[in-house]
Amino acid sequence: MAIRKIEHVGIMVRDLEASIKFYTEVIGMELNGRLTHTNGVIELAFLGFEGAEQTELELIQGYNSDLPREGKVHHLALNVDNLEAEIERLEKHGVKWIDEEITTLPNGTRYKFFEGPDGEWLELFEVNQG
Repeated sequence: MAIRKIEHVGIMVRDLEASIKFYTEVIGMELNGRLTHTNGVIELAFLGFEGAEQTELELIQGYNSDLPREGKVHHLALNVDNLEAEIERLEKHGVKWIDEEITTLPNGTRYKFFEGPDGEWLELFEVNQG
């Protein structure tokens, strides 16, 4: 198996700045980084706890403005070392791909979404090591 760990959980938010402030000031997380998606619309922020090598929280603004009152977990990301190899392995299991192609973010990180058995979104996530 080539999946190493849960990389991050993506949560869609209405106001990225307010969410960053909440998760840093109230929850005690640190902002690890932020970027604008290659589509120029979606803004992303990654947060974690100081000194901890753990699953990150990804805040996503601009994906969907119609969020239910309880919020929306968008996806569960799975960390992989070799994205192409894992895609090939999952294709043997007949997974349904959400994305046609691999997406590369401005920081070099690459990903591809697929569906779980109940239509939940899962993401293969290869962090840029450069």
